[in-house]
Amino acid sequence: MKPGARMLRMLAAAGLVGVLAGCENSATPFMIEGSQHALILVREQKFFWEDELRQAVVVSRLPACQKRVRIHPGSTELVEMRVYAAGDGLWALHQGNRWYLAGTETCQLQDWDNPSGQPPGALVGSFVLKDGAPAFVPVPAAN
Repeated sequence: MKPGARMLRMLAAAGLVGVLAGCENSATPFMIEGSQHALILVREQKFFWEDELRQAVVVSRLPACQKRVRIHPGSTELVEMRVYAAGDGLWALHQGNRWYLAGTETCQLQDWDNPSGQPPGALVGSFVLKDGAPAFVPVPAAN
């Protein structure tokens, strides 16, 4: 291979890495009772020029069940998703103007029309952008 052709390939490869580096592919867990019982926010951006990201929530209570459910797309800037305890293995998720209900007993998740807009229980934490990366930040424990 000619030296010039080798240099062109290296530059093309470096450019491709730069293009792909702008994409977000993350899976951020809220561990309920260890790693076997969790809600996981998944965000995937196929191409850096896309303004929307595919989002899903994985509802997991292993070994009984695990299910990935697509939710409404998100923006490239993570919009905070608050997680509320709703009782009996139910969790309410609130992102922007959308609400979801997740049940870890049978690993189900659905849109929730919450006409009051009020959370059904105590806030346990939020999926947020922390130090440039998605993270779950729990509510500090009361003293």
